[in-house]
Amino acid sequence: MARKASLSGFPEWLPAERLVELHVLDTLRKTFELHGFSNIETRAVETVGQLLRKGEIDKEVYGLSRLQAEEGEAGRQDPNALALHFDLTVPFARYVVENSGHLAFPFRRYQIQKVWRGERPQDGRFREFTQADIDVVGDGELPFRYDVELALVIAEALSALPIGEFRLRVNNRKLAEGFYLGLGLADTAGVLRSIDKLEKIGPEKVAELLRTELGATDEQAAAALALAGIRTTDTSFVERVRALGVEHPLLDQGLDELAQVIGAASTRAPGQVVADLSIARGLDYYTGTVYETVLVGHEQLGSICSGGRYESLASKGNRTFPGVGLSIGVTRLVSRMLAEETAAATRSVPTAVLVTLAHDDSWSEAQDIAAALRARGIAVEVAAKAEKFGKQIKYADRRGIPFVWFTGADGAHEVKDIRSGEQVAADPASWTPPAEDLQVQVRPAAEPAAATA
Repeated sequence: MARKASLSGFPEWLPAERLVELHVLDTLRKTFELHGFSNIETRAVETVGQLLRKGEIDKEVYGLSRLQAEEGEAGRQDPNALALHFDLTVPFARYVVENSGHLAFPFRRYQIQKVWRGERPQDGRFREFTQADIDVVGDGELPFRYDVELALVIAEALSALPIGEFRLRVNNRKLAEGFYLGLGLADTAGVLRSIDKLEKIGPEKVAELLRTELGATDEQAAAALALAGIRTTDTSFVERVRALGVEHPLLDQGLDELAQVIGAASTRAPGQVVADLSIARGLDYYTGTVYETVLVGHEQLGSICSGGRYESLASKGNRTFPGVGLSIGVTRLVSRMLAEETAAATRSVPTAVLVTLAHDDSWSEAQDIAAALRARGIAVEVAAKAEKFGKQIKYADRRGIPFVWFTGADGAHEVKDIRSGEQVAADPASWTPPAEDLQVQVRPAAEPAAATA
């Protein structure tokens, strides 16, 4: 279980916990690179004007200033003032515009960085946290097939993590907006914002919002809620939407696009990707596919991975850069894994072997042994003092180091597995620990660990 941070909203993991986080990050990175995504990193700060293009979140943005500001420096309300980025999408949009002459489109990028958001810390919400984003961005146009591909990439990445069951819930803004227009509700953005509150306030209060704030009739509100109640793991949602009797060209386009995503996912990631027509994603820049991901049994944690299709978040004169992307809340995910103890590292340190000292003059020889082992990728520590072997073994046990190396007065070498007590002859030029002990493993907590922690 992660200890409580001394500064609320800024988590710091213990070494064994950090190994779990590193496993998550390495798994995501490997999966993204296997699918051809290139890594980038953007600066931690953007101008206030750039950050606030995304929406009304100014209360959550951390402004950046020196403790002793000089006369004439930009104030917090100045659009040129600097602030810490609160997500990776806005910095990425700027990056694409500024580097468009040097990028090959469609540009496939992944980005794993810290972000900062000034909101009230609570379960799964932090002021400093790590996000892992993937996006594909086109120049002028972007084939819809990328919307399908990103759902499959994320399903593959999350399946490789010891997080239990998850559901990638997918909807399409065109489907929803076309349906509302077909109902006669012109303020589609307002309806979406109301539907987006469905899980928080329930259907009755959403219906009240639709009637009082958007002028919907009882029949229109009922139809909007009926649409939001449709969930399927296959393309049968199309017939269920058609059965509601609403028609509009934008609805037809949205149904076709969502059917492509769910049709492919039902074959390649069965049960993991579902059509959920309650997903709205309140941010206005989404124009088509929208995604949200929840952990089964931990839905109250909120979405651990979300995103969607955007047509013009990034633009340069007459040139637009449409894209589709998803963002994984790594810190939110890891915090739940640690709190629920669903995964654990097999040991708390990278070290696999401690080379003991028989006497202080043997330190240089011990370093030679360590160098021979490290040359083959084995993580090694050398004891600092020639204490009694029992104390050196206890040190290894406290550190979580599974093997201890001894060199006798005759130059013979032995290595001891301090978990089992087995001690065997060993050659520094050829000995290797079992594969499961060579590096720290992160496993579902139900599996037995390979070393003491």
